[in-house]
Amino acid sequence: MRTLGMAEGRFGWAFLLAMSILPLGVSAAQQRDQQLDFATKDPSLPSVAIIATGGTIAERIDPKTGGAIPALSGKDLVDAAPDLGKLANIGVLDVSDIDSSQMTPEQWARLSAAVDRVLVQDDIQGAVITHGTDTMAEGAYFLDVTLQTDKPVVFTGALNAASSVSPDGPGNLLDAVTQVLSPQAHDWGVTVTLNRYVNSARDARKMQTTNVQAFTSGEKGYLGYVYGGKVQRFNDRVRRVRVPLPEPLPTELPDVPFISDYAGADGRFVRHAIDTGAAGLVVDGVGAGNVDAKMYEAIQYALGKDVPVVISSRVYYGAVEPIYGDQGGGKTLVDAGAILAGDLMGSKARLLLMLGLMHHGNDADELRRLFAY
Repeated sequence: MRTLGMAEGRFGWAFLLAMSILPLGVSAAQQRDQQLDFATKDPSLPSVAIIATGGTIAERIDPKTGGAIPALSGKDLVDAAPDLGKLANIGVLDVSDIDSSQMTPEQWARLSAAVDRVLVQDDIQGAVITHGTDTMAEGAYFLDVTLQTDKPVVFTGALNAASSVSPDGPGNLLDAVTQVLSPQAHDWGVTVTLNRYVNSARDARKMQTTNVQAFTSGEKGYLGYVYGGKVQRFNDRVRRVRVPLPEPLPTELPDVPFISDYAGADGRFVRHAIDTGAAGLVVDGVGAGNVDAKMYEAIQYALGKDVPVVISSRVYYGAVEPIYGDQGGGKTLVDAGAILAGDLMGSKARLLLMLGLMHHGNDADELRRLFAY
């Protein structure tokens, strides 16, 4: 595992950051007093935090519109899985109640601070984060990179709303707590765990829009499987990059657009991003990390403005490599100063570049080291 140095002392400001993503209308005094809410606390049981952010797991179908809308608190989720109380003392913290399509990197930064603040407490064994599945893989990866804690952190959610005829949320929540408590599930970093399968945050990808078997780790393979109150360990975590969040946390993270290459792309979106102030750029290339000639010219324009450009691939599996030497080939891009994302999917490469820019500025060597694999 490759680890970067971590800054210390986040907990002084982490609490305020965490509370800043609470729903509007919560007073400053209420925010300061907000703590994990334990319905009961049995000294013979371990304690686990459940941090609720919203998503389908906490939604019900609105009878007026027929659409799923936010409806349940963290406590409601726990109440829907009564066997949780047999496993652990469950402390609940609600930090937001939104669909994950509305999540932002700034909100994940505050969530990261909230999790660290909770898990610095010695009696809390780990945390489960309930989150919408649309951007769960990206949110989990953001926390995997930024968290200071080494305690287990599990992202889970649901594909079916709580009011559906077959809600999958309660079972997923029970499995996530089981994983936190299992000695077979340590040293995995942050995971995405749904439908019994455990995915590394780095490799998890949502592959199905509506089926409960929504996430896969592709050729890397699942880390494990949760069944019958136990965790079957399949694989170990191979690599992990960690980048500390700065303090105090900026109001906004660096502006890093994500642009996909396509047949006939003319580079206009790259040029527009640079001309409107992008701090960095991720271009999702084709194949092993190649772009067409006009896109290559636009990338040269960005690099000429001292804007870091990371090249990923829209191909699901495999890595970008410096193979081809024609205009826009991976070798040519590297020679021009672009950074290859390795086997990291583009949307996650964007998050890593944002964090790298905060920590290293546009130091090309340091940024390239983040993406080495």
